[in-house]
Amino acid sequence: MSKELARVRRSKKLRAKLQKVQLMRVSVSRSLKNITAQLIDSSNGKVLATVSTQQKEFKGKNGGNIEAASKIGAEIAKKAIDLGHKKVTFDRSGYKYHGRVKALADGARDGGLEF
Repeated sequence: MSKELARVRRSKKLRAKLQKVQLMRVSVSRSLKNITAQLIDSSNGKVLATVSTQQKEFKGKNGGNIEAASKIGAEIAKKAIDLGHKKVTFDRSGYKYHGRVKALADGARDGGLEF
């Protein structure tokens, strides 16, 4: 099994569990250079807010990938709380809970979100 197929398999299993909870979910997508977090309404699949290191306010200001992920987590937490969603689920999209994904989750928790 390839690395990508294993990640997709983990992602499907995780999302199936999260569908039962019926909360908003913070979904993470990462590449080698960037990381993105989206606030998604699980009941109808609508994206309510998105924050990414590709956005203008994050370009060139990041101290590194871990620090950028932490800032992204804090920003998505601020947007979620502004929309009235304090309790959410964390959808890591099959990525291991390690490094940038963990930093994003910790930044979101510091920003006031509850997983």
